[in-house]
Amino acid sequence: MAEQRITREQLESQFASFQADLQGKVDDKRSALITGGTVVLVLVLVLMFVLGKRSGRKSSTFLEIRRL
Repeated sequence: MAEQRITREQLESQFASFQADLQGKVDDKRSALITGGTVVLVLVLVLMFVLGKRSGRKSSTFLEIRRL
C-alpha cells in the first residue's frame, strides 16, 4: 500500500463540510440558547436585587427628626 499525500484541497473540503455541519447545528439551537441565556440573566438580576434589598434593610438606620 503506497502512502498518499493529503492535498490542500482535501483538507479545505473536509474543514468546509465540518464547519457547515457545525453551523447548521448552531443555527438550529440559536433561539434556545438565546432564550436560556436571557432567563439566566433575569434570574441573576432578580437575585442580586433581592440580596441587595435585604442587605440594605438589614443595615439601614431609621432617623426621626422632631421639631422642638
